[in-house]
Amino acid sequence: MARTLMFTALAVWLLVATPQSFPEENPSLQTYFKDYVGLSDNQIATIHDGQAFAKVLHSRGAEEIFVFGAVYIKASPESYLQFARDFNRMRSYPGYLAINEFSTPPQLSDLKGFTFDAEDIRDLQKCKPSSCEIQMPASAIEEAHSLVNWSDPDAERQVDQLLQKKVIERILAYQQGGNEVLGVYNDKKNPTQVPEQFKYMLSFSKALPRYLPDFNNYLLSYPKGRPEGVEDSFYWAKVKFGLKPTLRVIHVVTMKGRNPGEPVYSIAEKQLYSSHYFQTALDLTFCVRDPTETNPAGFYLIKVMGSEQAGLTGFKGSIVRKVATDRSASSLQKSLAMIKQTLEAKP
Repeated sequence: MARTLMFTALAVWLLVATPQSFPEENPSLQTYFKDYVGLSDNQIATIHDGQAFAKVLHSRGAEEIFVFGAVYIKASPESYLQFARDFNRMRSYPGYLAINEFSTPPQLSDLKGFTFDAEDIRDLQKCKPSSCEIQMPASAIEEAHSLVNWSDPDAERQVDQLLQKKVIERILAYQQGGNEVLGVYNDKKNPTQVPEQFKYMLSFSKALPRYLPDFNNYLLSYPKGRPEGVEDSFYWAKVKFGLKPTLRVIHVVTMKGRNPGEPVYSIAEKQLYSSHYFQTALDLTFCVRDPTETNPAGFYLIKVMGSEQAGLTGFKGSIVRKVATDRSASSLQKSLAMIKQTLEAKP
């Protein structure tokens, strides 16, 4: 059930239209919704009419979950960008225990509040490679065992100091070496090769390399090949959308459209670390104007969330997966409706 609840808090993919919205000379958006997302004419019309819509996409295996959602908003794309970057707003949500953006370069002081809870610390003490309740590399498990004095009353503080130090080291290494430094999770019997997992997840989208090849390539080759108009930022969050508080570190890639044929903004939220649940996760958001509007009054907000984790196979896993996907789509639809209402209410 923890996985089920975790999925309900997360959001979701690309370009929207209706048969009436796009003339025949610009068929690519219509093609996307028909051929890549599999929307019906009625579903496309629902989005165009301003209603939030979400659906679970077909995945390649039980451990993958992809959810699509879209809504038309009568506001500026810039208002959404401001909304998405408002950490004070996020701190007011019950699911967020703490959240903060990293400085440039990242500093230990950025990580105030980035701490394990008491249960995780007890689990870490018992951790061993291939059998651990926390996602982490074998080297980090061994380092915690060797550097923390577990009999000391101050052990929790030692764990958190070590954790924060490793996070800073990880981000700095990632900023220099990209995906390859993300390493391996050794908490389960079958290790998770994080760089390969991310690459495989990104390959799910056949539309992204076609419509936004530079954006797609940058997600794979970061920090190399940075396109024009791209901003990189990093933040961390301590969330409780499942049974366990979960620490996450996120790389945000924001690209401003360079020509009328591209989304006004393309945003990727790429997970670099999660202490629980998600082995890999990637949220994609696109702000797309209707090209038929001479004086656009709004934009389409399109989201796709992708994630991969263990525990969704077998009889029990299939039940968890079904509940998780259903609630994910419902939660996303409600989230999009709330965003629409909030942005359209602003003067």
